Amino acid sequence: MVIGEAITAITLFKTAVDGIKSALNTANDVSDIAQQLDALFKAEDQVQKARNKKAGFENFSTESVAQEVIDAKLAKEKMQEIATMINMRLGPNTWSEILALRQEKIRKHKEMLLKQKREKMQRAKELQETIKLISITVAVAIGVIACVVVGFVTIARGSEA
Repeated sequence: MVIGEAITAITLFKTAVDGIKSALNTANDVSDIAQQLDALFKAEDQVQKARNKKAGFENFSTESVAQEVIDAKLAKEKMQEIATMINMRLGPNTWSEILALRQEKIRKHKEMLLKQKREKMQRAKELQETIKLISITVAVAIGVIACVVVGFVTIARGSEA
């Protein structure tokens, strides 16, 4: 199954590269290029995920290892080709700016997820403390009521005698 995922990811990657090349040559609208870049980065992520899954298997065959290395090198080569094309069409350092902004957005997203996780844990902790406090209050109230009932029973028995 992992090999199928890797092949699919490589195919998506190649399709995205072809789409970017076409968009760079014909697009007047930046959104065309942006959509293709988004597809490229998603495909690259899938390639990496498939490669990481594959790494967990104990498949040391020459074919498997060679395919992993070749796929990674071809993907890197295509990424460099796209970077050069984008820089040539849209100005020097455009690719670096795209990568830097993407990394910043990824970092902010991870921070947001971490913050949400911390807030969720804090709310769970506060709920646990509230439940603990309510339990203690109920236990004390039951204890007080029990003392009052015992007191009344004692007084009632004492007045009967």
